[in-house]
Amino acid sequence: MPAALLENATFSPSTFLLSGFPGLERAHRWIALPFCFVYVTVLLGNCTVLHVIRTDASLHVPMYYFLAMLAFTDLGLSLTTLPTVLGIFWFDSREIPFGACFAQLFFIHSLSLVESSVLLSMALDRLLAICDPLRYGCILTTRRIVQMGLAFALRSFALIFPLPLLLRRFRYCRTNVLSHAYCLHLEIMKLACSDIIVNHIYGLTVVAFTVGLDSLLILLSYVFILRTVLRIASKEERLKAFHTCVSHIWAVLLFYVPMIGLSLIHRFGEQVPHVVHLLMSYVYLLAPPLMNPLVYSIKTKQIRQRILKKLCSVTTPQP
Repeated sequence: MPAALLENATFSPSTFLLSGFPGLERAHRWIALPFCFVYVTVLLGNCTVLHVIRTDASLHVPMYYFLAMLAFTDLGLSLTTLPTVLGIFWFDSREIPFGACFAQLFFIHSLSLVESSVLLSMALDRLLAICDPLRYGCILTTRRIVQMGLAFALRSFALIFPLPLLLRRFRYCRTNVLSHAYCLHLEIMKLACSDIIVNHIYGLTVVAFTVGLDSLLILLSYVFILRTVLRIASKEERLKAFHTCVSHIWAVLLFYVPMIGLSLIHRFGEQVPHVVHLLMSYVYLLAPPLMNPLVYSIKTKQIRQRILKKLCSVTTPQP
């Protein structure tokens, strides 16, 4: 289509229209049931982890501070998508104003970068605990952990903040219908009839210098951890050291594998069926918040014992 005709076809909608599962609109209320269950589980699981860490003084150590950051970030990520996802499936509420859409986009992407940073800090925690245990407490002080958390948030918010501003300057001519139940940068960008090369370059640069760099540093940290653990003479001590990393490795895989897969599908998977795009997007945003509390509750003895103790104290009748 010639540029002049494309420009004439431009319109200025005040809202975007979100999609659920196209073709399954009649089943949306039934589809809402598993999504509702997932969100309730996410809220209960992460709130339980936060409550246990906050109320148990023995867990006020770096490893659990970072786990609390992870749970808090997962909560934020889920609450950001919950209104639009359940709004579509339960009430068929598809319209979302530009401002609300750009705000949701900002929080989804910035909290995802925060989670990547927290996973990197947890890898650093394991690296110091295994490779340099004598200096562990001196390096990871409470003050330094707070500074790291603030730095993570500042880095993420500062890098994502330009995205809504860049999207606001576009004209949208093709359609105002988004293919997901929430707003993502790549999805909105595709609807523009303006030149989006700046957004493409900036988006790829942000991903490379945040998620890409974080994942590379996490991999490097585990190379050093593996090298240190293999030097341990006792087989039992090696297994114990590896066991302390299992939960974190699961959390890393749950976060990075869907994120990388979704990014590749969005950019290069034009032939991939649309349903795969949808499923990958939901897995990317819901799998880590859902599974992280379960993984850490099962694999981390201290968390598991505290949760069972809390449950027993609630269910046991008082004399």
